[in-house]
Amino acid sequence: MTSTDLSIADPIAVSVYRFPTPGPEADGTLLWDATTAVVVELTAGNERGLGWTYSSPATAEVIGHDLAPILRGRSPFDIPGCRTALQRACRNIGTTAVVAHALSAVDIALWDLKARLLRVPLPVLLGAARAATPVYGSGGFTNLADDELAEQISQWRGAGCEAVKIKIGQDRGGAIDRDLERVALAIELIGDRGRLMVDANGAYTVGRARRVGAELDRRGVVWFEEPVTSDDPHGLDRVRAALRCDVTAGEYICGRYDAAALIDVVDCLQLDVTRCGGYSGFLECAALAAAHGRDVSAHCAPALHAPITAAVPNVRHLEWFIDHARLEPTLVDGAPRVADGVLPPHGARSDRGHGMRISEKAAAYRVSACSDAVKS
Repeated sequence: MTSTDLSIADPIAVSVYRFPTPGPEADGTLLWDATTAVVVELTAGNERGLGWTYSSPATAEVIGHDLAPILRGRSPFDIPGCRTALQRACRNIGTTAVVAHALSAVDIALWDLKARLLRVPLPVLLGAARAATPVYGSGGFTNLADDELAEQISQWRGAGCEAVKIKIGQDRGGAIDRDLERVALAIELIGDRGRLMVDANGAYTVGRARRVGAELDRRGVVWFEEPVTSDDPHGLDRVRAALRCDVTAGEYICGRYDAAALIDVVDCLQLDVTRCGGYSGFLECAALAAAHGRDVSAHCAPALHAPITAAVPNVRHLEWFIDHARLEPTLVDGAPRVADGVLPPHGARSDRGHGMRISEKAAAYRVSACSDAVKS
């Protein structure tokens, strides 16, 4: 059998892992105490490709029920053909939300599988625009005590991060004085050598966002993420028109049409490979941003973003989100590690694919596995 004769075969394995956080964590619009990873593994020849997303367990059902039957028997080298067939199959259930997360995880697994079958590292297959991607430290939850915030910032600065991001918009934008107190504290902790970024997670109205933004400008904050919900491009545009700092959004993009709706109202477009269509979707959206003179920034999932951000010239930086940075070395072996403020495109022993495999340590966090359920 030649490589061109290979096809995706059983088992198509889907598993769900739940990782508790050290305690409740909050931003301006949500409170959580765990992170759920939905993992898919695709098989062709003697190789297995791995992908995952951070989403609801319902994503696993979408992969098993709707996507796996379409994948089975298709060429693992024809990623565009697989994507088209999968998207068409999801017409009646939609291609956003958990379906987009499922499509993204599968696309990541397809790219990993293709690189493994070709016996090359994924960064070689994707190409390399840089040797490593700058990261910024991210967390700074609204319910942290001041000493806990200080500890996080110290860790990020110790890892070489030149910028850090904290959450604001506490109580759905109703605690502006406390937001600005935390901004002042973070600036003091960072010192003269760092830059502060903030994320309101859509908590403010347009008027409040403009008033808060004026204070952020005065204090030298460089990044105001989702000052209003990203469902309101007009509102983002009104905030952006009033401020000097970069106004950003895009972490919930599910594909190129979503990107097109935001591209003219942000200074930097955020993309999340676990939501925007995997590596294929990231490349499409980043190209759209480049055509409009915009940078892109990778949202969360640092281990998965490492290969693709190294391949895209207009990537500004990658979010080293504390929850994902904490759990990914437990979920997988071979995750790349931050050093001197940058993340390399692969781990130390990556000779095929993205170089990551599910770790034995992850078994303690697995809540379901359904490889048998996705067989025809």
